[in-house]
Amino acid sequence: MLTAASGTGTLVAVGLLLAVLAFSVTRPRGLPEAVAAVPAALVVVLLGLVPWAQAGDEAAALAPTVGFLAAVLALAELARAEGVFAWAGALMAGASRGLPRRLLGAVFVVASVTTAVLSLDATVVLLTPVVLAAATAVGARARPGVYASTHLANSASSLLPVSNLTNLLAFAASGLTFAGFAGLMAAPWAVTIAVEYVVFRLFFRGDLAAPAHAVRTETPPAPRRALVVLGLTLIGFAVVEPLGLAPVVVAGVAVLVLAAGRVRTAPRDTVTSLVRAANPLFLVFVLALGVVVLAVRRGPVGDLLVSLVPPHPDLWGLLVAAGLAALVANLLNNLPATLVLVPAVAHSPGLVLATLLGLNIGPNLTYVGSLATLLWRQVLHGHGHAPSAAVFIRLGLATVPAALIAAVLALWVSLQVGGVS
Repeated sequence: MLTAASGTGTLVAVGLLLAVLAFSVTRPRGLPEAVAAVPAALVVVLLGLVPWAQAGDEAAALAPTVGFLAAVLALAELARAEGVFAWAGALMAGASRGLPRRLLGAVFVVASVTTAVLSLDATVVLLTPVVLAAATAVGARARPGVYASTHLANSASSLLPVSNLTNLLAFAASGLTFAGFAGLMAAPWAVTIAVEYVVFRLFFRGDLAAPAHAVRTETPPAPRRALVVLGLTLIGFAVVEPLGLAPVVVAGVAVLVLAAGRVRTAPRDTVTSLVRAANPLFLVFVLALGVVVLAVRRGPVGDLLVSLVPPHPDLWGLLVAAGLAALVANLLNNLPATLVLVPAVAHSPGLVLATLLGLNIGPNLTYVGSLATLLWRQVLHGHGHAPSAAVFIRLGLATVPAALIAAVLALWVSLQVGGVS
């Protein structure tokens, strides 16, 4: 039997993790990520790199987060079915008045709110096609809007614990309340979006100067029922936490409320669409990946990363924590990076939040930094708008350092005002 601390064990664990990530990036023949992750998790357990008991504990610790992710994905699908995204797309096209710059501003607002409320996956999968349609409607070039959708899916996902899977994983470690988390991250979130917007205006100035045309779009009626349910869901997340109820309970109730009418008229189609939206194989992938990452975390690589984590949440410590997280996210993907780094900074809420900023903003630098970015590529390829890797990297170099430094400075101010360390 191998041990995670041995040289051979370390090589096997790291090799398996890299193989799983490579499979997730390429997805040969469209196979789901779980096809690689589940066998890899079994291998690390069978070889003794992770004891069975610890593998079970890791899966049990991740289960509530994974369950909540499933509920949010189902909620986003119901919002789409209720017409929320079609309504938002019509609003964006109408608000642009035929001006590409105004359209970009509208995309920033809608994508930031969508990411914060319905998670980054909703922005990537459901909003990106709407942005494409809005650009087509006014005759504007699509590049600024579609690149904004993936950038904001990552960088605008720091506001709420429910905005991103990485946030959910870090939230429990932070020791903060739902409202406390949101309060401390509000300024970094706003600053990040502002920096991104300024850079986008400069980077895509040629596209934004291209002529477009004003169109009279038929804005559908606001899906009031869905909007009210989503608003009450957000309030519910903050209200039920002091009562000891998990956020998945609130999300589950919201799903039941929105699905009730559809289940009565088309039960089989509704259940099928919700199961498909929840993406069970991806949820299994997250659980299996957690076991594989645990094998890495228990060895010298995990020890090395822990040794690099700053001990104190002063300004320098926050910058180092965020920079380290951004680097590891682009090397390993931000989901494994979260599983490795968050336990190492759990002693300080400030360091947890700074690490989270690096995990969420940093992935805009490379395709492999975030699973959401990989999904975005698939969506664009499916709509005949293949993105450019060169443009993505140049845009990342222009936005990530500036946004990350500005966000950390804003976090430092928030921590000082809030008296949190």
